[in-house]
Amino acid sequence: MKSALVTGITGQDGSYLAELLLNKRYRVIGVKRRSSTSNLERLGAVVDDPNFTLVEGEVADSGCVYALVDTHAPDEIYNLAAQSHVGTSFEQPDYTFQVNALGPLNLLEGIRRFSPKTKFYQASTSEMFGKSYTECKGVKHQCEDTALEPQSPYAIAKLDAHHLVRIYRQAYGIFGCCGILFNHESERRGENFVTRKITKWIGEFVAWLEKHEVNWCDLVLDDDYLYVPDRKLDQLAHAQFPKLRLGNIEAYRDWGHAKDYVEAMWLMLQQDDPEDFVIATGETHSIKDFLSDAFSYIGVYDWSQFIVIDPKFYRPSEVDFLRGSPAKANKKLRWQPKVSFQELVDRMVQSDINGAKKLA
Repeated sequence: MKSALVTGITGQDGSYLAELLLNKRYRVIGVKRRSSTSNLERLGAVVDDPNFTLVEGEVADSGCVYALVDTHAPDEIYNLAAQSHVGTSFEQPDYTFQVNALGPLNLLEGIRRFSPKTKFYQASTSEMFGKSYTECKGVKHQCEDTALEPQSPYAIAKLDAHHLVRIYRQAYGIFGCCGILFNHESERRGENFVTRKITKWIGEFVAWLEKHEVNWCDLVLDDDYLYVPDRKLDQLAHAQFPKLRLGNIEAYRDWGHAKDYVEAMWLMLQQDDPEDFVIATGETHSIKDFLSDAFSYIGVYDWSQFIVIDPKFYRPSEVDFLRGSPAKANKKLRWQPKVSFQELVDRMVQSDINGAKKLA
């Protein structure tokens, strides 16, 4: 039985990866940060599996990391621990570097010192490309050879880790590889990411409409709220729903489903030689496209009346366009995404509708 140590186990990717590995008969050691409250919601399908062990750990603490690697000497390590929100990285740059750059360094050192045969996967990110892209026959995209020009503390810290993997691979012969993952979402996505923010709002909106037995097209609107009709002005506050507040909706992203992407992570560590791979769908859609598909799922085709553009959600430095070229992964890993953009959006919206109705 192979063993795998997975950091960031309680996150979206960690939970899907744990399920994949257990299905492949791995022994999985999941590493979570200490918390005073439970954050195991995403691990419901695996937490009672006899081949799953949950341990506490902090990747920015070298002593903790060394002890984990030395004690478990896993066949594979997947580093998914990160401060993963780009906007937050501008507000907490020091913490972002501690987790996203120092954490991978500690893991690589732990492998070098205590378990040199362990294979290592590092979660890199398409944000490392920043405003850079490659153009082929008039089509813009980012591939493994595209220049890296990060535009945020998050992306710079991830780039540090990306280069550290390359250095440890070349200098010490460690089997280390990076997955340059483009945006990957799911029903388990964190609520502060724009895709989940949109679908969660829609889910709560649908539940609110059903509670008040009203159709969306009959609502009264002002600049910030939606109101149930036929109520006196002093009663409006008792039946109001805040509009969806967003930042830049002109940005383009390459969106796939996280369950597909963790399969690519596993495939990278099954190769004979370590290499870095772009993991993407090869398609790009704007946030406006996501809004259109998400709202059309509930029969709303003019979503503009339900949102507010709020400057506080703009990044200090924006990345306008991302579209990955997965050609290398398609060829060498024989990996293909299974979930389409439309299916991804539909699944996220329906999941949040179901969740909101349970709470209503």
